[in-house]
Amino acid sequence: MVTGASRGLGAGIATRLAADGLAVAVGYRHGHDAAQTVVDGIRSAGGVAEAFGADVVDEDGVAGLVADVTRTLGPVTVVVANATGPQPEAGVEELTWRAHLDQLDFFVKSPTLLVQAALPTMRAAGGGRVVLIGSDSVDRALPGTSAYVAAKSAQVGLTKVWAKELGRDGITVNLVQPGWIPVERHAGLDTASYVADVPLGRMGTPDDVAAVVAHLVSDAGGFVTGQRITVNGGHTI
Repeated sequence: MVTGASRGLGAGIATRLAADGLAVAVGYRHGHDAAQTVVDGIRSAGGVAEAFGADVVDEDGVAGLVADVTRTLGPVTVVVANATGPQPEAGVEELTWRAHLDQLDFFVKSPTLLVQAALPTMRAAGGGRVVLIGSDSVDRALPGTSAYVAAKSAQVGLTKVWAKELGRDGITVNLVQPGWIPVERHAGLDTASYVADVPLGRMGTPDDVAAVVAHLVSDAGGFVTGQRITVNGGHTI
């Protein structure tokens, strides 16, 4: 189950996991047509996928999502928490508690609800994989991003604690932190100055992030847990 998978990183991750043989639930909130396009692409390549709409910051919405996925595709044993929302910038003098809560909803509440809902099926299956999609903004500390960075930083703690709590159940929990990966919403933006500071000399792609997620959810990644892995070409070295 990949949330926020109707476009961008989520679509890339869903497509890669399906190519690796997983039946993939393509989660979306509003973009049904876009999610269906991702599903159609997966199916045309021989994979198995279905689109599922839900509000992943709502308790009932997440419970219903996991139940629907289980009925349609089978038990949920892999959760990739990728969904995000608006990320407005605000200096500390303009920062509101509501701004903090909006970011915490997506990056703390939603992963918590998803993991709680999927735990019974993971335990019944004898194990599972949880991957949170974070951001290297935690290390870049850009002015005006207090609420976003605070919520993304909280994911570091969640990853470590959950990895310890769930390890005995055979469940791994890891955090993947992409750098700036241009997707649809970045069309037309100048990337030259950013690339100049990337040791590998290029922008990242959704495939770069998807490859790391694919490893973590595979059998080969079964002994990696509690880690945060940054995928940004060395930008934050």
